[in-house]
Amino acid sequence: MTALVRAYIGMGSNLADPASQMRRARAALAAVPEVQIRATSPVYRSPPMGPVDQPDYLNAVLAAQTGLAPLSLLDTLQAIERQQDRQRGRHWGPRTLDLDLLLYGEQVLINERLQVPHPGVHERAFVLYPLADIAPDLHVPGHGRVDELLKSVSAAGLQRLGGFSWTESG
Repeated sequence: MTALVRAYIGMGSNLADPASQMRRARAALAAVPEVQIRATSPVYRSPPMGPVDQPDYLNAVLAAQTGLAPLSLLDTLQAIERQQDRQRGRHWGPRTLDLDLLLYGEQVLINERLQVPHPGVHERAFVLYPLADIAPDLHVPGHGRVDELLKSVSAAGLQRLGGFSWTESG
């Protein structure tokens, strides 16, 4: 286990009851002993980034303290995706669950399995808006502060869901 690091994780779903998929993923991540969720953004509905012949997505961002190394955290996220029947088919296609390691402290990592900051984090409204809700002054290495990055993306089609609850009952 490494020193505790603040990591930001993007969540997305557009299949098989996306709201339930998001709740289950958050609960599964919270159950990992080496991960403590520190903040959860509101949920947003967004049009698909890729092929348009699929439902809109639900998206959110989690902030977590973790002692897991970046690749171990990635393995954990991918295991949760598999538990929720994630199928890796068409690029940017529909999915039950997508968990992306967006940021891992101030680190910049590039290898065959992982790139941090996540590519596109600085230009995707469905990532930046939820990220700004929980960490507006966060610095994205190589790109700048989240609140400044927001000024260069369009929120067209993005809708914050006011009635979403992270628990099934409430």
